[in-house]
Amino acid sequence: MQPAGAPGSPAPQWSPAANPTRRPLLRTVITAGIVASGFLVCLLVLLDILGQRLTTQTIVVAALMAIVPVFVIVPTFLWLDRYEAEPVRYRVFAFLWGALVAVVGAFFLNTFGLKLLVEAAWNDPLATGAVYLAPVTEETLKGLGILLIFLLRRREFDGVIDGIVYAGLIGAGFAFSENILYLGQAYNEYGSEGLTATFLVRGLMGPFGHPLFTSLTGIGIGIAVTARRPATRVLAVVVGWVCAMLLHGLWNLSALAGMDGFFEAYLTYQVPLFLAFLGFLLWLRRREGRLIGRHLSPYADAGWLTHAEVTMLSHLRLRRAARSWARRTGGRAARRSMDAFQDSASDLALLRSRIVRGTAEEGAAARELVLLEAITAHRRDFIGSPVT
Repeated sequence: MQPAGAPGSPAPQWSPAANPTRRPLLRTVITAGIVASGFLVCLLVLLDILGQRLTTQTIVVAALMAIVPVFVIVPTFLWLDRYEAEPVRYRVFAFLWGALVAVVGAFFLNTFGLKLLVEAAWNDPLATGAVYLAPVTEETLKGLGILLIFLLRRREFDGVIDGIVYAGLIGAGFAFSENILYLGQAYNEYGSEGLTATFLVRGLMGPFGHPLFTSLTGIGIGIAVTARRPATRVLAVVVGWVCAMLLHGLWNLSALAGMDGFFEAYLTYQVPLFLAFLGFLLWLRRREGRLIGRHLSPYADAGWLTHAEVTMLSHLRLRRAARSWARRTGGRAARRSMDAFQDSASDLALLRSRIVRGTAEEGAAARELVLLEAITAHRRDFIGSPVT
């Protein structure tokens, strides 16, 4: 038998198989249609809200400035999501949930709550709404987006990293839409100086505000996914949600303390908290690499993988080198097979971790076998790559 890729041997057929998580086509189309319709309705409502307060030109200028932080926030959370990238459709869903559904819902709930405070002759209703009302409504709506994603793809929601990634994208979307309104209002009231000052505070000094708040809820849901006891799961979600509201309220309180109070709070606890959060993300990413290596090693012992492949799969630098090698030796098709091999192996490792913890979903053993077969097929593709 000739080895794959030898002269005269037939060219290997690149496997189109991806990780076996696709839903039936009809269900996918119907679900996508319902979700798209809901987002469209929220978009129209949001445009109406903005149109009642801002001119078209102001909306465009504010949107262009509001999108600048998005180019920092979104890549940061995608960088965290390198070992086992979440499906694109769910990442897009998360961003749109924050930018449309959560923003529109929070606008109406905050407006209604503020109206009740005014009618009750509450002392300083604006400050009360900002510190107590807005954090509850906004973090609840953003957190519901994470919970909904978990329910939609429960089988693949693996833990804290997934929760943080979705929370960060939801927070980025929410901040984008909210910043359009704040920047536009600042321009209407104070002109270019107000626009610049608002962009400095919201776009440059605090771009990670909403993603950071909501990440606490994401951490809670991620912990709940890995917990065995129902009481622990409920407690983790509630604690994460409450912490998100508290941090959000403290941020809004500092903003009401005047510029001196805001800068003092910014330097004393907001910056250190942000740096601690970045350090936590770095630790999580390294931990996920170690977890993948630990849970794939038994498969190498059983002959499904080689130990060299396990080492490669548990280090991002080696993964990049392997993808480059596949591209050089087999072209784009081999690169796609290497991508699928790495993704399937990451899924397998995280599935194995759930099996070991006793939190795996029903049918985990069958899915484990399917992933092993996919890994074998994809490896055959890029190992048998003809030189191009």
